[in-house]
Amino acid sequence: MAVSLVMTMKRTDDVEGVAKVAGRIVTTVAKAKELRPLIEKIITMGRKARRLVLDAEKFASPAARGSDEWKAWRESENGKNWVRATAPALALRRRAFAALRSKEAVDIVFGELAQRFESRKGGYTRIVRLASVRLGDAGEQAIIEFVGNNDRKSSGRRKGPAVESAVESA
Repeated sequence: MAVSLVMTMKRTDDVEGVAKVAGRIVTTVAKAKELRPLIEKIITMGRKARRLVLDAEKFASPAARGSDEWKAWRESENGKNWVRATAPALALRRRAFAALRSKEAVDIVFGELAQRFESRKGGYTRIVRLASVRLGDAGEQAIIEFVGNNDRKSSGRRKGPAVESAVESA
């Protein structure tokens, strides 16, 4: 189910059977509550890996992979530092793949979702209970979705007190 939620980020309107809203699936409340901690931990892994990769860019080589210049860089101190800096990111990708078992879903988490939630400390998903129950077994339904893109905006106006107090008018 975690893969299904992540894969909705790669939605296309012209394909039948694909999610209508990116980053959202409908399931039961119990399943959504079980899914939430798993998906949040995986996104946190993606955020940490993104930060590690960005920090390792200072050691990277502009040479094409496999060229003589790249091979010389790989043996240099900068190449070794780059490997040391990116190794934890690779370990995080492997841990995420062990949980998701989908290379495409891992790519979405470590690319699109890690970038999207880069500045957010946590709380990447929300669960919204639906009023309707499932027809077959009357299971309570909910939507689990990623926060951010489809959030409602407040109007900015707040209702004040309906009546001024007598002390202020006197």
